[in-house]
Amino acid sequence: MKLIVPVQDAVTALAADLEPTAAELDAIEHEAPLIAAELELLDVQIALLDRPASPLDERRLRRAANKVLAARAEVANRGASVREGDAA
Repeated sequence: MKLIVPVQDAVTALAADLEPTAAELDAIEHEAPLIAAELELLDVQIALLDRPASPLDERRLRRAANKVLAARAEVANRGASVREGDAA
C-alpha cells in the first residue's frame, strides 16, 4: 500500500516550550481581577439563558457588568503606571 499523504515532521513545540514564561505569568496575575470579573459576568449570563430575567437577575447582570468595567479600568490604569515607572 502506498501512502498518498506526505510525511512531515511534527510541528508542535518541544516540551520545554510548553511552560509559560515568568513574564506571561506576571501578565496573567496582573489581569486576574479582570478575568474573575468576566467569569462572574459569564456565570450570570449563562444563568439567564433559559429563563426570563427577574428584577433581581437584572440587578445581578448590571452589577457584574459594572464590575467588569471597573476591573478593566483598574488593569488599564495599573498598566499605565507600570509603563511610566519603567521609563524613568
